[in-house]
Amino acid sequence: MSPPQPDPEAQVKRWQRFRANRENALAAPHGWLTLTSFQWLETQPAGVELCPGLWSADGTTATLTAVAEDGLTLGETGEAVVGTITATLADEESLMWVQFGGADGRQVVVELAMRADRYAIRTRDSGSPVFTEFDGVPTFDYNPELVIEADYKPYPEPVAIPIGTANPLVDGVHYSVGEVVFRLPGKDHEFHLQAEEEKLGALTVTFHDETNGESTDEWRKVSTARPRVDALGNRTVILDFNRAINYPSAFTPYGTCPMPVKNNSLDYRIEAGEKEPAVF
Repeated sequence: MSPPQPDPEAQVKRWQRFRANRENALAAPHGWLTLTSFQWLETQPAGVELCPGLWSADGTTATLTAVAEDGLTLGETGEAVVGTITATLADEESLMWVQFGGADGRQVVVELAMRADRYAIRTRDSGSPVFTEFDGVPTFDYNPELVIEADYKPYPEPVAIPIGTANPLVDGVHYSVGEVVFRLPGKDHEFHLQAEEEKLGALTVTFHDETNGESTDEWRKVSTARPRVDALGNRTVILDFNRAINYPSAFTPYGTCPMPVKNNSLDYRIEAGEKEPAVF
């Protein structure tokens, strides 16, 4: 199938805007580039690395005990944490719980996370060199041949598929809602990749390809708009591999990003989108 052929210059300009927005998002204060630790909480109150206070968790609740000298404040209100506070999350939820350090008391934000039914914290330090020295993600040149029109074949019901993540101690689940079916230049067979549904019906496809481990990270993802439906009920999407991006785990060892499902591997070099971050 051949994708629509809009004005090439307009295509490139839209991609450049996409790239600018992506770079701005990565450079956000206390974003993914500021992660400096991932630590499981124990059942008994104990100190943790890079953060004051005593931390613990049971099967349902996380607990933090601090004194005024720790300089901890609540992320939402700025109120000082003196004494004991608790928080409860569902699996895969996160909370930017407390903060400390720096001239404004907010240099480090401590994220509470529930992963694999266990509580953990991640420190997000705006003084991290990964963040302060960030100057962009390398990408391939724009390739119009890798803007692909694909058929979308939804499943009757979402299918939950166990997967691994970037953290070997954390298992994940891929909720496959259907398959995108397409061909790539120079290949005579169809590819079938499973997709997850995002907000407003958009799709995300996490995939391996033959550039992984050479010019790109171990896996990447690409998102589409909501599938279009024609008069016969056929659904199509545009897979623009120029918009393939890295998961946070490409930038930090403290991510718990989902791996692709087993069948989402392409025997093809997708030389489009983001490359492996060279400076990390």
